Amino acid sequence: MDKLRQELRISVQGLDLGMFVCRLDRPWLETSFPLQGFKVRTDQELQTLQRSCNHVYVDIAAGRAPDVRYIEFDDAELVEDARKRDEIADLRRTDWSVHADFDSELALASTAHAVLQRGVEEIMEDLKSGRELDLRKLRVGVDAMIDSIIRNPSAFNWLREIKRKDNYAYEHALSCSVWAASFGRHLGMEQEELCELALAGLLFDVGKMRLPAALLGKLTKLDADEVRQVRSHVQHGLDILASTPDMPPTIIQMVATHHERYDGSGYPQGLAGTAIPIGGRILGLIDSYDAMTSRRPYATIRSPHQAVTELYLHRDTLFQAELVEQFIQTCGIYPTGSLVELSDGRVGVVTAVHSLKRLRPSVMLLLDDKLRPLPEFRTLDLGLVREDEQGRPLSIRRGLPPGSHGLDAATLFLD
Repeated sequence: MDKLRQELRISVQGLDLGMFVCRLDRPWLETSFPLQGFKVRTDQELQTLQRSCNHVYVDIAAGRAPDVRYIEFDDAELVEDARKRDEIADLRRTDWSVHADFDSELALASTAHAVLQRGVEEIMEDLKSGRELDLRKLRVGVDAMIDSIIRNPSAFNWLREIKRKDNYAYEHALSCSVWAASFGRHLGMEQEELCELALAGLLFDVGKMRLPAALLGKLTKLDADEVRQVRSHVQHGLDILASTPDMPPTIIQMVATHHERYDGSGYPQGLAGTAIPIGGRILGLIDSYDAMTSRRPYATIRSPHQAVTELYLHRDTLFQAELVEQFIQTCGIYPTGSLVELSDGRVGVVTAVHSLKRLRPSVMLLLDDKLRPLPEFRTLDLGLVREDEQGRPLSIRRGLPPGSHGLDAATLFLD
């Protein structure tokens, strides 16, 4: 990771002793600090910075890392940086516009979700029973999902969140497929490319069907032989796909490379950089994000905000920086399904994100400022509403861990 990639912009409220401040939000000459870059060692230095600045940049290689709650994302820098890389820009062949409102699309998305869900269940049952993978069963559901996501991606992403089940393998496949379609739409891919990317999202872990359930659910650290067995799921998946009629070679390629990493630390081939096909890079990022935000017996679940921050910290190491930045534009700093606390104390769940206003999503309010359940849930679009009922600036104060205050979107909003 180069020097630039170790810098994080944080609010001065998150600044602490032991952090290395490498940049300020104003010229150094306007402050009392003689050095351009230093480690904060005294309370006086800390208080002076907090009085002088709104935000600073800290180098996490030279000092302590900040709490994720205080990391700020500079929209202008992220967007400008993304434009510098031709490969990402070249994907944009179609500018998809939203042409259905959230409420009207939700009903259509629900039907499409049911079709896709049924297809995934049938495919998994077929593979468990030793039958051949039938690609046609999946295509029907994937096509319906993509039609919905093209019209309005927020509706299907909301359903993906609230209809989660307690079957990790099944839900992971479904969620990654939805994320792949949504991300591909944001990147401007054409419809057939979206279909192949979404199908690969459903199928990249299909080889795990040939591994022992006890191995996949093991709660303790895997030994070297067990790690080798788990990693063999990539080859098992390729064997299954190779025997499937009419399987597009692009899907096989994406499945083969979804565990490769941008810095060469992945497997099975240890590919690095652009030697990894773009589809493999996209799916590797999505796979990691959804795994972090899912309930697994052997790992602690992270909030969507924490997972986004983790991806950001690993840009240009595990994941290509431009793809990370574009993914953040897709899902937002507070992705759909995130529990959040507003600046006035109210608590809600994010229902939709805005790609150009990533810190101001739509939020369904659940608790009042005394943390009491509201008699009726109502949606607040922070992109439009800038003040609370007292006329004070209204924003998201922080993301909350999953299950905070006993709230679970999957149980609150199911029919």
